[in-house]
Amino acid sequence: MTIPVITVGQTSAEFVDQLERLHGPVTIVRRCSELAELIAASQTGIARAAIIADVASELNSDLVERMNLAEVAVVALSAEEPERKRLQAIGTRSAAVGVAPEDLAELVVEAVNDLAADRVEGRSTRVSNLSDPGMSLAPIQYDADDVAEEHERSGQIIGVWGPTGAPGRTTLAVNIAAELAARGERTILLDADTYGASVATALGLLDESAGLAQACRLADQGLLDASALNRVSNQVAIGGGQLSVLTGITRADRWPELRTTALADVLDLCSSTADYTVIDCGFALEADEELSFDTQAPRRNGATLRCLEMANIVYAVGAADAIGVPRMVRSLAELEMAVPTASARVVFNKVRASSVGRSPRRQLKEAWDRYGPGTDIQSFLPADPAAADAALIAGSSLLESAPESPLRSAIAKLVDSPTDHRSRTPGGPPRRKVKFSRGSVRLLAGLR
Repeated sequence: MTIPVITVGQTSAEFVDQLERLHGPVTIVRRCSELAELIAASQTGIARAAIIADVASELNSDLVERMNLAEVAVVALSAEEPERKRLQAIGTRSAAVGVAPEDLAELVVEAVNDLAADRVEGRSTRVSNLSDPGMSLAPIQYDADDVAEEHERSGQIIGVWGPTGAPGRTTLAVNIAAELAARGERTILLDADTYGASVATALGLLDESAGLAQACRLADQGLLDASALNRVSNQVAIGGGQLSVLTGITRADRWPELRTTALADVLDLCSSTADYTVIDCGFALEADEELSFDTQAPRRNGATLRCLEMANIVYAVGAADAIGVPRMVRSLAELEMAVPTASARVVFNKVRASSVGRSPRRQLKEAWDRYGPGTDIQSFLPADPAAADAALIAGSSLLESAPESPLRSAIAKLVDSPTDHRSRTPGGPPRRKVKFSRGSVRLLAGLR
């Protein structure tokens, strides 16, 4: 077997000559002068591996994924041990600059074999990136069972998505995370909405640092670990438990900071360190960026597509009115086309007789059975504007501000959480809830 290899770096001349003299499986087909040229050459299909020297410090997870999607394995050479560990963290094989040619050739063979095995067996999160525009050019069939097995982790990822408008995506995501954290589950809440991030506002967090963007930057450089993730997260004490929050981007034009490869690494780390990862996703699924025919360009909706692809559970939230129901029907069809591996659980929010008529649940169910896509309605969330407004003003969850509200009870039932949290202390008068801060931790205190 002959493996065609491309190289880049000033010191590549030394090991190229040595590799050629071995007459082994590695054959150098092109020497590139800079990293951009090597990446472009990877897209042409002339090579199955790339050896990167001198400029390995410029590599990040997005570039490595781009070459892996072109079926090019990456081997990077660096003189420093910390740098080699970083390179391994972003998906490359790495070795010291002065590695013996025999060992380097063996490393290339191993890298190529590993990449091929990952594609066949679906072990890598970089294999089925539906959010990559270049994947639309590849004749790849996606199997829901294979992808589910691929993303099997210790923790569950819950995506909360819904059509355009304001069906209540953030409200549901925040309160699902709050219910899970209150019952003692290790829970992380992410705001991945690239159009209107609002989790920080909903929880009363005055955060200008965009925790998710920070985590993605660290992941892109291979520097994200559990301690770094904890450092960029906001810790919220809620209902006797603790909720970690990665806040969203502070301006809509910062969406390129949530690159899909780095975001996938963040989600993988979250799911390995927490029992539940809840994501507030954006609404848009279309791929207008593909009209530019630039498959290298990032996609604004890539973050939403990637989150939905990796989620174990997807709650599709729609407004229970004459506008929201048709939108949900059309959006579910778009979701099936954009992310065929996602199996949505339909939730209708703001259910009220004034917008639907008498017996709103019965009428919604009958209309859905007649015109819907055949997916059952998982839950009806009652309209409770007083409780929702109180929670928003207080910057808290429904569990804290309105534990007895019908909306809170319906959300708790949706995730099988108990609803016996009380706002009174045993044998005493009601508590007044006072919120105060200590560092980046938001606490809830009870005063007599």
